[in-house]
Amino acid sequence: MKTLVFLEHHDGAVTKPSLALLSRAARLGGETCGVIAGSGLKEAAASAGAFGGSVIFAADDERLAAPLPQPRVDVLAGLVRDEGFDTVLFAQSVLASDIAAGLALRLGAGLNWDLADIEEDGETLIGKRPALADSVWVDVGWTATPRLGLFRTGSFDPAETGGSAEVRDVTVTLEPHSQLAELVEPATVDEQAGPSIEEADVVVAGGRGLGGPEGFALVESLAEALGGAVAATRAVVDAGWYPYSAQVGQTGKTVSPKLYVAVGISGAIQHKVGMQSSGTIVAINKDPNAPIFDYADLGVVGDLNEIVPRLAELVRQRRDA
Repeated sequence: MKTLVFLEHHDGAVTKPSLALLSRAARLGGETCGVIAGSGLKEAAASAGAFGGSVIFAADDERLAAPLPQPRVDVLAGLVRDEGFDTVLFAQSVLASDIAAGLALRLGAGLNWDLADIEEDGETLIGKRPALADSVWVDVGWTATPRLGLFRTGSFDPAETGGSAEVRDVTVTLEPHSQLAELVEPATVDEQAGPSIEEADVVVAGGRGLGGPEGFALVESLAEALGGAVAATRAVVDAGWYPYSAQVGQTGKTVSPKLYVAVGISGAIQHKVGMQSSGTIVAINKDPNAPIFDYADLGVVGDLNEIVPRLAELVRQRRDA
């Protein structure tokens, strides 16, 4: 088996979900490699080698500077053809999803998505996919190679292997149709300060219990004190209280921080599936019967308007002491 992991990058660094997937793939049998595509990424490629893989392919070309999917489909299709990869894995994101779909069409390959794990059974690979609101696990497979898999963000943690990988340059050859799209300017809609919720070690999330969009000032204050990111439930996102990019849940993003603080969140199953793999879950809610207390590690029953500001104050005092 020969596996290729797509390494997405932002601001010159490989994303945490990509490194985590590379770590997981390296524990499978056979040879594992990574590929990074962009401009000026040699340092990022070298750093990725510490998380597994024998080779990191670096497609470094000015034509790949913009985060457009089709040029990257060309790069990956060429590597699969020239290097004989039978498996290509992606950590889920908007860009990675576009590339995976385009590569599946280009290669006539099967794509399994929303995977949370992958295992070997002899010469066969088996994907693990949650279903029915994450109440059951489904085994999925591929009928032919190359096998393509798209993994939920937060399914794994990055694990450094202590080694390094060879960084190998890739000659970039683009199809004419792949050069027709041009990035005019990056979108700034829903832009948030601080770490992204997928990569943060601490996430503070707000729900309808905040009472309105102004309530997110409390959540932001606590997140700032903890050095974390701000998240939200679908209900408040749909109500326009907070940007969609912060949504955690079945129809939003999946996160697995070391600490997840749920403020004014009832804990419906749709939200649970997006954060249940967090290390420690703390819930603050005035309703002692809120479902979130059933799976929280620590529950605080009370008025969030009194508890959250006091908690943020105590965290700052401890931090600055």
